[in-house]
Amino acid sequence: MPDETPSTPAAPPNPQAPASPPQPHPLPHMGEEFGTARKNLPPVKIVAIGVAAIVLVALLVAVIQRPHSAASGTIDDVTSVEIPNQNSVMVAITISLRNGGTKPFWIRKMDAEVDTGTRQFKDDAAAAVDVGRYLQAFPPLKQKAVTPLKSETMLDPGAQTNGTIVVTFPVAPDVFASRKSLKVTIHPYDQPVPLVLTKP
Repeated sequence: MPDETPSTPAAPPNPQAPASPPQPHPLPHMGEEFGTARKNLPPVKIVAIGVAAIVLVALLVAVIQRPHSAASGTIDDVTSVEIPNQNSVMVAITISLRNGGTKPFWIRKMDAEVDTGTRQFKDDAAAAVDVGRYLQAFPPLKQKAVTPLKSETMLDPGAQTNGTIVVTFPVAPDVFASRKSLKVTIHPYDQPVPLVLTKP
């Protein structure tokens, strides 16, 4: 009988032997790594709503913070007369003012502007010392006129006053009578915006 060679027994694992190195993970797909705008950004509707909300809040803050005049007023009466041979009118405008602010409203200057529908004409108010002379030269102007409103007039907080200013516009009486609008602007000292009064 032939000799049988005994099989070599398997060697027991050596705990001191180094383990086989781990296999590296496969590289990620670059398209998936960075993604696309559609995958990474919120939907367009949400972005549009967010932008609209921000714009709305900004507009609201701008309107609330916008400077405005502390005073208020009205144009109470407008009387005009033709200046002979000049194709112009002289106008007496009576206005009322009230200071609703917390500090004095001090008038620096006043002017008026007429919009005829095709053109605008502007004139500074005549000096208060000249108003009496104009009213005397053109009696119809003084029918509803009151005390001339002077530059340098100061209204304390809560105070009110009224007065008449006189201006001249280079328009015919019928053009002035059919005007689109009349605007009086009162420019104060130390305030950010003037007081604007309008009347048809």
